[in-house]
Amino acid sequence: MATDLTVVVDDRAGQLAHLGEALGDAGINIEGFCATTQDGIGIVHVLVENAMVAQNALILADLKVEGESDAVVIDLTDEADRPGALGRMAGRVASFGVNISVAYLATRNRGVLVTSDNEKAVEALQT
Repeated sequence: MATDLTVVVDDRAGQLAHLGEALGDAGINIEGFCATTQDGIGIVHVLVENAMVAQNALILADLKVEGESDAVVIDLTDEADRPGALGRMAGRVASFGVNISVAYLATRNRGVLVTSDNEKAVEALQT
């Protein structure tokens, strides 16, 4: 199962490169990521297949892993570049009473969700 890792970095030049190099050197492919900054702090969500190896690589690189969550990974090929796709997807998940806490795009036309109930989210997306 794919895992979303939350990594906290300083908001300064080179931090995303450092993270990418640390994972690459460990043989970890980044399946998707989202990075934002605010008030001097960077939050990076990284989708990986082997969370344990990825976490070890990040820790050895002096990067702070603050969280690990199972992620729902959705094939968006049929929805790619269609207006309203995000609204339709999020609406279905919300109709099942599920909160989306993290959402981003991944490689190969995939979407990534970290939710309050991944099982229900998957059910919602299959309807």
